Amino acid sequence: MEIIDGKALAKRIRENLKNDVDELRSQGRNPKLAVILVGNDSASQIYVRNKSKACNEVGIEFEEILLEENTTMEELLGIIDNLNERKDITGILLQSPIPKHLDINEAFRRIAPEKDVDGFNPVNVGKLCLNQDTFVSCTPYGIMKMLEAYNIDPRGKHAVIIGRSNIVGKPMALSLLNKDATVTICHSKTQNLKEITKQADILVAAIGKKHFVTADMVKDGAVVIDVGINRTEEGLFGDVDFENVKEKASFITPVPGGVGPMTIAMLLNNVVKAMSL
Repeated sequence: MEIIDGKALAKRIRENLKNDVDELRSQGRNPKLAVILVGNDSASQIYVRNKSKACNEVGIEFEEILLEENTTMEELLGIIDNLNERKDITGILLQSPIPKHLDINEAFRRIAPEKDVDGFNPVNVGKLCLNQDTFVSCTPYGIMKMLEAYNIDPRGKHAVIIGRSNIVGKPMALSLLNKDATVTICHSKTQNLKEITKQADILVAAIGKKHFVTADMVKDGAVVIDVGINRTEEGLFGDVDFENVKEKASFITPVPGGVGPMTIAMLLNNVVKAMSL
């Protein structure tokens, strides 16, 4: 069993990106990320702070737009339009979740595809579906980079994803399909879940339930990717019962230190990529 060290891999990626950014800046081209945060969700504030710190480390400029909880859709779209037009802004990210009275899909549609570094604009989702070069949602993108770094080839493998969110589950399925995996997506209405997960060569858990995936759900020798971030009074836990499942897995990601650092590294990667569009 080998633990996939997302923290170390993300560090290497960030070091390479810093060199790329230094090169761009020497040409007078300064990549800049704008992050919109609506309301005062405490977890979102932590995520934005981490993104700001990561940008600072590699030399990407960072602008944070803080909006009140009662911001209207019209105001939000107006801010996105302004960022779309600004030549100094390379990438735009709308931190989710946003207040319930706002339509996040309408907001994602408004972000210019060439600045959509989170990969949620329907144009970029469509390109991923067609296996064209595009911005891919940062968590699935980070997972694909992990598999690549550890020489885990999805081709011909049975990949099972637990979770069908637009942020992880669906783009993860498309990313694996584009690498010739056979993909099954499971969700809250799936029947006989354990029978399906036990067939997985690659198992991705992305549902947000602490220790949901137990050892009896995992095939011997499976690659287990834990996307879950469940904050409790005892600390941070994944969707996978790590201690027991690691005895069966060939590769497994820890929480923390697995997928999380890769998500931010891929965001930085997408901002640098946007400079060439």
